[in-house]
Amino acid sequence: MSLWRGGRGKRMHTLERINDFLNKILMVLGSVAVLLLMAIATTNAFLRVPFIRSTWRGAYETVGFLGAIVIAFALGYTQKRKDHIVVDILTEKFPKRVNRVLDGINYFITMIFFAIISWQVFVWGMKISKSGEVSETLKIIFHPFIYSVSFGFAVFSLTLIIDFVKNLKSKED
Repeated sequence: MSLWRGGRGKRMHTLERINDFLNKILMVLGSVAVLLLMAIATTNAFLRVPFIRSTWRGAYETVGFLGAIVIAFALGYTQKRKDHIVVDILTEKFPKRVNRVLDGINYFITMIFFAIISWQVFVWGMKISKSGEVSETLKIIFHPFIYSVSFGFAVFSLTLIIDFVKNLKSKED
């Protein structure tokens, strides 16, 4: 029985809906983060003009935290839409079946890689949380940002799992 038929198919459909929901939420939060990032960077640059010369000392730190959020939160949504850059100079000459096999291998390896990264970033966040470490300039706790990046990578891994299973399904057709 296929993963796409019967009870398993319903579970896969539910998993896809959860993934879609998570990716949309992360994309909205990432969009808010990029707006904040741009506002902070623009304001700080404006404050450097000769007649003001009063920059915000925490701007660089805040932009770094928000940049990490933007990147991690956009990965899954971008993968779902297949908007990542693809260099296919060599593979465009291959038959479709070979490309599907290569895509499946790529999805699987990338999913494993980012699942490990998500796990290790989470472990790092736990170490930072337990140590009570704070950011250098603003002295704020930053382990929530680390956990957020870990979650973004986990959702990206989930998207890759779904792509991998869909790729397997297309081989069955």
